[in-house]
Amino acid sequence: MNPVLSALVHTASEDDIWSRLFNFENYGELLALVHNSVIAGAVLGIVGGLIGVFVMQRDMAFAVHGISELSFAGASAALLFGANVITGSLAGALVSAIMIGLLGSKARDRNSIIGVLMPFGLGLGILFLALYPGRSANKFGLLTGQIIAVDNPRLGWLIAISVVVLIGLLWMWRPLSFDSLDADVAAARGVPTRFISLAFMVLLGLIVAVSVQIIGALLVLALVVTPAAAALRVSSSPIMVPVLAVTFGFVSAVGGIMLAIGGSLPISPYITTISFAIYLVARLVGLRHKARPAVR
Repeated sequence: MNPVLSALVHTASEDDIWSRLFNFENYGELLALVHNSVIAGAVLGIVGGLIGVFVMQRDMAFAVHGISELSFAGASAALLFGANVITGSLAGALVSAIMIGLLGSKARDRNSIIGVLMPFGLGLGILFLALYPGRSANKFGLLTGQIIAVDNPRLGWLIAISVVVLIGLLWMWRPLSFDSLDADVAAARGVPTRFISLAFMVLLGLIVAVSVQIIGALLVLALVVTPAAAALRVSSSPIMVPVLAVTFGFVSAVGGIMLAIGGSLPISPYITTISFAIYLVARLVGLRHKARPAVR
């Protein structure tokens, strides 16, 4: 091929890639069409960041992924059989969350149970999607999220469930914090650790199930784990960590959706990239703070 022609083709392909990633033509009109997704992302970013603090304190990041796989299986089954996808997603997430909460009281038991549930849930979900005769976009959206998937009824479900999770967290904040830091001492002081653990798993299952609708089953960790992990790199304050986690989750979710509006790609790469960038910056800030000599 002629070198000049080859260079033109290469430039054209690069322009096509960038236009698919970032294209802000008619941005205002597109924003009006997906304002439900922006609201949903803001709500999930806030609640996901808050519950993520306890996920990190309880060393349960692996559990989030396990719950999301069963949530994916439930949503796929609902899609195949013509049921409500949110209901299916919630059913799968709650079943897995309760199983993990009841059977995995210790970290070793919990990780082994999650390791068994994850491939089972993913396999079931793939089977149901393979049998589903509908649009491929619906299949792909359950794995990687869909920016146009949040209609008014789904937004109502999402906000209602998020409010339930938020109220539940605030209601048991002190005993949950105590149990997360030292379960043995909390139990000795009369904290109902078994109930607290199970209740937390139910709340985690609820928020993971609704997060699957926005970011997809494979990348839920970006909203539930990464913001809190970044916050813990910057601070250890019991007040600042939740505030930072909520802020990071909000920025990741809303910022990712705002960028995704201008592209023709799934929403998840934008959210995960912003979330990861925040984590990297937080990690660098944390390292700088540790490197500073103590003032005497």
